[in-house]
Amino acid sequence: MGLSLILFAIGCGTVIGETRIPVPTVFQAIANRVFDAGYPLSPIDEGIIWAYRLTRAIVAACCGAVLAISGVVLQALLRNALAEPYLLGISAGASTGAVMITVAGLGGGVISMSMGAFAGALAAFAMVAGLSYLAGGTTDRQGSVQIILAGIASSQLFNALTSFIIAQSANSDQARGIMFWLLGNLSGVRWPDVYLAVPIALVALLIIIWHARALDAFTFGVDAAASVGVPVRRVQAVLILTTALGTAAMVSIIGAVGFVGLVIPHAARFLVGSQHSRLIPASAVIGAVFLVFADIGARIIIPGQVLPIGVVTALVGAPAFAFILVRGQRL
Repeated sequence: MGLSLILFAIGCGTVIGETRIPVPTVFQAIANRVFDAGYPLSPIDEGIIWAYRLTRAIVAACCGAVLAISGVVLQALLRNALAEPYLLGISAGASTGAVMITVAGLGGGVISMSMGAFAGALAAFAMVAGLSYLAGGTTDRQGSVQIILAGIASSQLFNALTSFIIAQSANSDQARGIMFWLLGNLSGVRWPDVYLAVPIALVALLIIIWHARALDAFTFGVDAAASVGVPVRRVQAVLILTTALGTAAMVSIIGAVGFVGLVIPHAARFLVGSQHSRLIPASAVIGAVFLVFADIGARIIIPGQVLPIGVVTALVGAPAFAFILVRGQRL
């Protein structure tokens, strides 16, 4: 059922776009590429379908799934209903890495913006992990608070570095391009990005599902998890590292897309409950479908102009975030 919904969303993302292309043409273009069917099609239409729309839809689905399940993990580990993947400073670090490559010229053109963003995201996560370790809370609650505070400190530092580099080195075109990327941009996604995003999403999903029962225990606290035989430190390290690397990879491909990792887990929890064996797959499916349709909206809301996908997710996520904040929901 879940896979069918994702495939349906990807199909919609391939069919719907700025340029009107008949549905039979879409299937014929895919058949030409996959099965060498030989349908006589316009090279422009075939290129739009295969190299632009289909790749966008697949990568959007992968990113939505990874961000959503990362939110599930962090909300359980930190026992905080407002936890989300960017809490670890990954988005801010990726932004700094990207501008250091594209604006400051670090790497001399050898390193791509995606690689720079990934390195920056890892640097930010390393800073959060180091600060949390040095703070060394003695209780479950103190440890969660320290991770949150370390994430805030890391985000502020890297956001300041990003602003400084843009102010000092960027021209108007560079600044506009960077700001567009910071809000989420799927326009440059191509098949190499698909080959990177799909395996990462699958591996992250399998690792997190494997630890579903441990996450059930963590929702009651570290002591409760330890009492039922969960190797607390190892599981925490594996899950946080998985979410960090998965989120860093996705952010390096499409930029920072907000609210998916915050809102989608709550939507899935409302539909299937809090048991993680059901919550994790449901969050992955809803996150994938949501981000694909958000990308469709970003391409068609304003005729002739493609919006950053983060604008669309924020329009939905901000009211949901406000609702969660006011209600003060707790796991």
